[in-house]
Amino acid sequence: MKIEIGDFVSLLDDDLSGTVEEINGSNATIKTTEGFSMEFPLADMVKIEDDIDDMHMEDHVISEIIKEKTQKKNSNSTKNSRKEKGIPPMEVDLHINQLIRSTRSMNAHEILNLQLDTARHKLEFAIKKRIQKIVFIHGVGEGVLKMELEYLLGRYGNIKYYDADYQKYGLGATEVYIFQNP
Repeated sequence: MKIEIGDFVSLLDDDLSGTVEEINGSNATIKTTEGFSMEFPLADMVKIEDDIDDMHMEDHVISEIIKEKTQKKNSNSTKNSRKEKGIPPMEVDLHINQLIRSTRSMNAHEILNLQLDTARHKLEFAIKKRIQKIVFIHGVGEGVLKMELEYLLGRYGNIKYYDADYQKYGLGATEVYIFQNP
């Protein structure tokens, strides 16, 4: 079979194929399917007889199948839409004025213990209910509550924690990701 300019060829020893752009004696320059122009001996090439229109048809059929699969996947995953959007499903504000009405009879140690007990309770609730993300809003302040919260979170093996979204919470929040067992 004679190879001519415009033919679709494949190389015998390499996993490359492309269209012949130029023929120089016993060598030919092909433009690979990845878009690179490369020169190879004509003896190392095999002309592919499949019509290019058939190949485009196969691409069309493949794209239709992929579209159908993604539509089925999207219709089946409507209940997981919160996870896909990246919205934390649970926020816990640990500011003391959000937890109780008055701190008149409480000292700083009691306030901190109440905040940590609330965080522990909400974290256990999230683990029990299989909620994957929880954001603890602790505020900036002197950083005592944040340090104690990180110490508490470090005692759990099935979670990782990091600073929450700065644009939404600023520096005063920690996001916790809970690994779920299958």
